[in-house]
Amino acid sequence: MHSTVYITHTGLLEPLGQSQILPYLRGLSRDYSITLITFEKNDDWLENARMQQAKEECDCYGIRWLPQRFNLRSGFLASAKRMLYTVWFLWREVRIREVKLIHARSYIPAGAALIVKILTGTPFVFDMRALWPEELITAGRLQRKSLIYRALDALEYYCLVHAAAVVSLTNAAKTYLKLKYPAELESQMIAIIPTCADLDRFTPSLYRRSGPIVHGCIGTILSGWFRSDWLELWLSVASQKDTSARFEIVTRDDKDRIRIALDPMKNLGDRLTIISCLPQEMPDRLRGHDLATMFYSDGLGNLGRSPTRMAEALGCGLPIITNEGVGDVGDIIRQYDVGVIVRNGSKAEMINAFDALEALRSDPSLSKRCRKAAEEVFSLKGGTEAYRKLYAQILARSGDSATHLPKSLNDK
Repeated sequence: MHSTVYITHTGLLEPLGQSQILPYLRGLSRDYSITLITFEKNDDWLENARMQQAKEECDCYGIRWLPQRFNLRSGFLASAKRMLYTVWFLWREVRIREVKLIHARSYIPAGAALIVKILTGTPFVFDMRALWPEELITAGRLQRKSLIYRALDALEYYCLVHAAAVVSLTNAAKTYLKLKYPAELESQMIAIIPTCADLDRFTPSLYRRSGPIVHGCIGTILSGWFRSDWLELWLSVASQKDTSARFEIVTRDDKDRIRIALDPMKNLGDRLTIISCLPQEMPDRLRGHDLATMFYSDGLGNLGRSPTRMAEALGCGLPIITNEGVGDVGDIIRQYDVGVIVRNGSKAEMINAFDALEALRSDPSLSKRCRKAAEEVFSLKGGTEAYRKLYAQILARSGDSATHLPKSLNDK
């Protein structure tokens, strides 16, 4: 077996670690000897039972898990120290294990993998996940003219050009990148592997639900790129149009802040439930919903977004209420007729969307269409196979040519 390293700053105990990292690695572990490097948040690190359970699961699949503590300190010095540590730790593992391929999830791990490639010649996959610098701008955390943005933009460029292959979540992001770097990416291998879901776990309910309609929303709402104001308006309209409807938010975000944001006048009362749950509990929680709502801010950052919540909801047979401009989401909804796309944040538009949803939900084949969309677009088996083929292609051609960085940013 070829020895590989998968490195990510996402913790394995986080929801994304459980849904978007470990499931792929379980499948890939049949063909590759995998070392997994994650950075765990302090709250998760202190959960000894869950840490032990994760280690045992990794051991069961022959995955060598090396969890590191995630340093939450901000600032240049803290970030530089974190980067240096990541580079050193990754370099050490590559040398000790004679690693043939590095799989770097997102920008900072990819930057570390790029440096290790220069030092050792080990090829790496730049698994972008999304357009991170643009996401930060969309969330209002970064200014386009700032030094940090320019640094991240340069990092993106070098990783795109010098990776053995690039993974994008969406065709929309690939098109954008090809326009941004036409010459540099002309011959680069770019694979489209959207966010996937374990469809053996996320399945439709065996029984038809009775009682009030439950509007669900899962995942972060306070991220800065989620439109909580649109969700507030949707809940307000839906509660007036259907006086028996109930609303459930499943998130790790601060519950008091969410309630203030979504029900500032306290009109919903106990009709609005805000809870958190463990990753293994999410399928049952979703099966208690009748639809999934998700609204995202405008901006280039959302071109690379493939919402995990969409894959999981469709797997459970739930239609989607969302807005345009979010990766390939609109195209998928239109192709499979599995939801309603809101065009703007006006009350009139939300009323029209609610009426369109009611008409859509009257179709008895809706749940089957949702499940079909999940199986054809977001299947974990399909995503794992795509990664397996990508690994094989890189390893087959590795060592063909050396990679050299330009001498300065001006060469860009």
